[in-house]
Amino acid sequence: MAHRPSRTFRKTLLGGGAVLVLAGLNAPAALSFAEERYHAYKISQPGYKARYGSWHRLDVPRAYRLNAVHAALLRTGKVLLIAGSGNNQRNFDAGSFTTILWNPADNTFKDVPTPEDLFCAGHSQLPDGRLLVAGGTARYEVLDGEVKRAGGGMRVRNESPDRAVTLKKGTVFRSPTGVEYVSTQDVTVPKARRRFTVPSSASGRPPKPLEAKVTPGEARVFVQAREEGPRGLTTQAAQYEILGLTGKDAHGVHGIAQKLTTDKQDFQGIKSAYEFDPVAERYVPVAPMQDARWYPTLVTLQDGRVLAVSGLDDIGHIVPGDNEIYDPGTKKWTKGPSHYFPTYPALFLTQGGKLFYSGSNAGYGPAGKGRVPGLWDLRKNVFQEIRGIADPDQLETSASLLLPPAQDQKVMVLGGGGVGESPRSTARTAVIDLKADSPVFRAGPALPQGTRYLSSVLLPDDTVFTTGGSRDYRGRGASDILGAQFYDPEANAFRAAAAPTVGRNYHSEALLLPDGRVVTFGSDPLFGDKDNTRLGTFEQRVEIYTPPYLQGDAPRRRPVLGAGPRELDRGGRATFRTRDAARITEARLMRPSAVTHTTDVEQRSIALRLTKTENSVTVQAPVDRTLVPPGWYMLFALDDRGRPSVAKWVRVGAG
Repeated sequence: MAHRPSRTFRKTLLGGGAVLVLAGLNAPAALSFAEERYHAYKISQPGYKARYGSWHRLDVPRAYRLNAVHAALLRTGKVLLIAGSGNNQRNFDAGSFTTILWNPADNTFKDVPTPEDLFCAGHSQLPDGRLLVAGGTARYEVLDGEVKRAGGGMRVRNESPDRAVTLKKGTVFRSPTGVEYVSTQDVTVPKARRRFTVPSSASGRPPKPLEAKVTPGEARVFVQAREEGPRGLTTQAAQYEILGLTGKDAHGVHGIAQKLTTDKQDFQGIKSAYEFDPVAERYVPVAPMQDARWYPTLVTLQDGRVLAVSGLDDIGHIVPGDNEIYDPGTKKWTKGPSHYFPTYPALFLTQGGKLFYSGSNAGYGPAGKGRVPGLWDLRKNVFQEIRGIADPDQLETSASLLLPPAQDQKVMVLGGGGVGESPRSTARTAVIDLKADSPVFRAGPALPQGTRYLSSVLLPDDTVFTTGGSRDYRGRGASDILGAQFYDPEANAFRAAAAPTVGRNYHSEALLLPDGRVVTFGSDPLFGDKDNTRLGTFEQRVEIYTPPYLQGDAPRRRPVLGAGPRELDRGGRATFRTRDAARITEARLMRPSAVTHTTDVEQRSIALRLTKTENSVTVQAPVDRTLVPPGWYMLFALDDRGRPSVAKWVRVGAG
């Protein structure tokens, strides 16, 4: 039943409105003011909160406000917020890169030194609780019509088999006609490979000496002309002298370029990779990737290794299917199975070890390539396309997630929009059952309206909380959606939730906290007004949503888990002391989020077996690492009203 304001409140409200009208305000303005006051009153009522939940703004000190592009929950319970340059070229040019560590337990903040521009990197949770962060920004884009200096990819060859050669950013390449070009980043060119072969010889004759075949080492770097104007333009292949080299390097190392133009120059990625140590609270460098990547997806595999896919490379081209695998034991990368994806593809580890690609992605790449969902067998490197989803041309900027519990092996896709800067958006949702003999997408309930950039978060009670997004590209036309809803997988239906007060579109994130609340960050609107005449500003306000299961006296009544182990045993079991054993009915193991561009392939919720004594509960997780990848998880116990405990952090070993 809707809440009615008291008679006193209504008289005060109407009286205040009348005074404002008499003071000269027009009727629509007075009505808007009255509606806002009534809305504020309504959402503050206990009955409303108990049904829809509630939002509040986080008080972030000015010194710690940032353009949150990446958010990851660490096993310490703290949230790592990475801006890097924060989609601000002035910060990039100044080398000003930002990371903030927020502790939700006491609302404290810490600035973390950021070694490189990790803006638009990828990240994944490692088995020991560290966060792998790989890729980022080497150079900002330059749009059509704004490119003043010709540029493009320069292949650098090293014909010496004796040593590799490193060329620093700013190295000068000179064309045969004397035009000079400057590199925009460091590049290391491997040494040439020398292979000896035994030549054939006629029988009875002395053997011929071994023949050496030398294959030059090769690397690639982006260069741009030193001077503006058409003189730097070329479409002819040529060899380029590298200035500053001496000795053998001067003769054995050179550049080769085919095409240097003033066409649009896209963002360029970096090869760098780091592990963030949640205890020392610092970035630790590890071996760089083989390919530079900007907008990559990193997905954890069942053995704890991490697969990196897609991204824009070091000259701004989409990586053409060259994927690689990080081993946290050796801290090194090796070549992975090949398959092409657009940037930030949503890939989910499924039971049995295959990866499911939902079709969700963040945009870069041609409309007709790599957009079809499917199952990817990594061992055979076979990709099985799965068609049939509604609005297949509007999967860009859609949300997708592995529905709870993970044992059901169902993936949901929500909303999305047309490729690139398309104004189109869809209200479509779809669910696919990957345990079926022939998996197919089936229509789910429609969202209230077409939505791009929707954030979707798994909750301990097996519902999905979805919030934010916009109808148009990057919130264009003031199209942010101030709405939220719950999806119930069992009922296959949505129900309303309290609406946020801050709009979220591009570059926004949402994640589950260990206390059962949801926090939202970021948003990077293209414009700041309905008429698209004023540039938008990055949203630095933070909102926290408290679900209905934590309203009223629920925080006091929620079950409590006491002392217990920090790691599940080999059988997936752990026992915890508790006074609430009698009323604990379920338990969930939930993997912490690592989210960017509303893409989160880390989160998953696993249903646990539960046995109880008078003063303890024992939980048991599946030992199948394709269901429960190794790492740290939040353990929630729930009572018969769906109220979750504050999470305990437990580790799942590699097995």
